[in-house]
Amino acid sequence: MDLIAQLEAEQIAALGKDIPDFKAGDTIRVGYKVTEGSRTRVQNYEGVCISRKNGSGIAGSFTVRKISFGEGVERVFPLYSTNIDSITVVRRGRVRRAKLYYLRSRRGKSARIAEVSNYKPKADAEA
Repeated sequence: MDLIAQLEAEQIAALGKDIPDFKAGDTIRVGYKVTEGSRTRVQNYEGVCISRKNGSGIAGSFTVRKISFGEGVERVFPLYSTNIDSITVVRRGRVRRAKLYYLRSRRGKSARIAEVSNYKPKADAEA
């Protein structure tokens, strides 16, 4: 393991966050900390993960797309952000692409993603 990867692994361990195993096509619920005045609360943002960038490293991020009042809304979250309270996988989607940018031009039934019925967690995720 080279020096940069070792430093990155130490930083991730220091944060102590457990990120679930998810990929593009999965419907996820992100609990994001919102500050309103002096108080903070957790606001859930649920949608389809359409991309993941920079893998699972410290600089990783993911994009979540949802339809809000008939309008498509996308939001990019840093994977190890301190403002993220929780990430929950709601359902696993079966897709054949790493980036689902084609969903931006789809509406209704053509924008649906089939659910994975035989999902098995990765071996390193269990340990």
